[in-house]
Amino acid sequence: MKFLITFLTGMAVTLAWQSYGDAARQIIANSYPQLGWLAPDAAVAQTVSDSIAPAIASLDQQELKAMSLDLATLHQKIDQIAAGQEQMAHDFTMELRAVEQGILDKISAPPQPVGAPLRKPAPTQVAPLR
Repeated sequence: MKFLITFLTGMAVTLAWQSYGDAARQIIANSYPQLGWLAPDAAVAQTVSDSIAPAIASLDQQELKAMSLDLATLHQKIDQIAAGQEQMAHDFTMELRAVEQGILDKISAPPQPVGAPLRKPAPTQVAPLR
């Protein structure tokens, strides 16, 4: 179930980023110069259609701050999900190694018959002295 939720969240984020990624990067880069590294390449920036440009211009600073906070929150959640997946993978690996070691221990141990009596050494008879 967790895998399905993670997968669907990843798909939604990917689709949203493909649809609005360049526009969102351009808005953030224009509003916050310290985040200029987010700006898309010049060739990509020129492909933004004229219908999107007026919407970008109409956004105010408050909306941009809210968008950047939402993106930061989303980034944190993605990092948490990735960390959880890494922990699960580590746990599975450790459990698999323990099971594997148990199997190897059982294979390498000599079989012991169930209910077989232990051998007692035969009593040695000493010949009487004459």
